[in-house]
Amino acid sequence: MQNTFRKIAEGYEKLAEGYRELASTEAPESVDNDKEATTESDISIEDIRAVLAEKSQDGKRKEVKDLLLKYDSGRLSGVDPKDYPALMKDAEAL
Repeated sequence: MQNTFRKIAEGYEKLAEGYRELASTEAPESVDNDKEATTESDISIEDIRAVLAEKSQDGKRKEVKDLLLKYDSGRLSGVDPKDYPALMKDAEAL
């Protein structure tokens, strides 16, 4: 029984260590209430993929391909994450 409690305690120690590490590496939260500003961390490649897939299904395959060529050589995986906000904006405008 003591072994079980020891393992549980070690697990909690590792968990606490992980949370401490996260707390020390996270950027401080901004108090900015402006929701219009979009940062690259707000948009993931999956978000963009979903929008582009929807546009493709709506018959805009050529426009989607042209848009990807604008930001890279035609592949979403090659787009620089700093370009995600602009790409998302352009994709939504299709």
